[in-house]
Amino acid sequence: MKNKLDSRDICLLEKQAAFTAIYKNMSAGRSDCCRFIAACGSEQEITMRVKMIVAYDGTNYKGWQVQPNGITIEEVLNKNLSNLLGEQIVVSGASRTDSGVHSLGNIAVFDTNTRMPADKIAFALNQRLPEDIVVQGSCEVEDGWHPRYQNSRKTYEYRILNRTFRMPTRRLDTYFYHYPLDVEKMKKAASYLEGEHDFKSFCTVRTQAEETVRTIYSLDITKQDDMITIRISGSGFLYNMVRIIAGTLLEVGMGAYPPEHVEEILDARDRQAAGRTAPARGLTLVSMEYQQELPDWHHRENKYWEYDILQSHIKQDKTAYFAISRCADEELDGILRRNIHHAFQNGADRVYVTDLERGKDRLVPGQIHGRYVLGEMPETAEICLTDEERKKLVQTDCRWVTALPAVDNSPEK
Repeated sequence: MKNKLDSRDICLLEKQAAFTAIYKNMSAGRSDCCRFIAACGSEQEITMRVKMIVAYDGTNYKGWQVQPNGITIEEVLNKNLSNLLGEQIVVSGASRTDSGVHSLGNIAVFDTNTRMPADKIAFALNQRLPEDIVVQGSCEVEDGWHPRYQNSRKTYEYRILNRTFRMPTRRLDTYFYHYPLDVEKMKKAASYLEGEHDFKSFCTVRTQAEETVRTIYSLDITKQDDMITIRISGSGFLYNMVRIIAGTLLEVGMGAYPPEHVEEILDARDRQAAGRTAPARGLTLVSMEYQQELPDWHHRENKYWEYDILQSHIKQDKTAYFAISRCADEELDGILRRNIHHAFQNGADRVYVTDLERGKDRLVPGQIHGRYVLGEMPETAEICLTDEERKKLVQTDCRWVTALPAVDNSPEK
């Protein structure tokens, strides 16, 4: 039984896709003849955006993103897609993994004028790719969909082979460490990192990120036989953040410092305070899950701040309600800047903000926080909260201010 596609199969797929496209357009009653002509090979072009799930062994690559000093995953995909589809293709990835890092499911998108069905591209492309890169699936997505600009949950795993002697069959996807590690201490240290924090201590000094606050949803450490797995899920990660966290937890497991010291490392906001950067080969991007629906509530708290954002009204009237329960003075600008921007990214046209801790002292109309400016509530504005929402969001009478774009109404991604 033939299990590979040859050039004739691919040609047949393309022809079949062309006639399928013609039939669908005609049966849907579309009167725009240009689509019919385009499917038949006219100069008129139809562009679609294709999403791919890409798995790879990163051992022989200089990371995801195109680099001048070596071959990368992105470069290989661009070259083979361009040859397959007969046009210049440039993919855009969700996670730009480092040199030597692996993936079970990185997400990439590209635009194409091909007549090949989007779900067949994975099959055709895999015939051209090297054995250490395999597309796990492909499909068509909306034109404006981009994997880096969606609310998502990224999950990574860092694997440590903790035994006396190396195991050659695991040399490429694990980090070998012979000294016995205290997993219980590593678990306790990990608990300090869960939640929303400023992870400046856990990113390389070369980072280009303007904001170093991130949210870790879960950080679990398990041991099965001689394999220790650090599994971390979050909203996003800074450059080298997961590997520095792994390196820091390794040092806790070795006994270099107690688990409680991790909280001091967070507070320091200094890369020198954290542990070493663990080697890339132990790290694998496991999955990326995209949020289908915006949660009604967004709650975050740590030792420096606590706040709630009511997001359910964004779907109703494009309004978000942002209540700050407590916040250190030096953190206020960052809290406002990040969360107001996030609300606008999620579809809000206006954000109402209140400071439950300090009342009117800190939210001054005319103040600019990032791309947004605070203003007095218009006389015609109404705080349209249900009794249940008001009880959860605001326990006392409070003063609201508005937050609007300082320059334009289209916040950048």
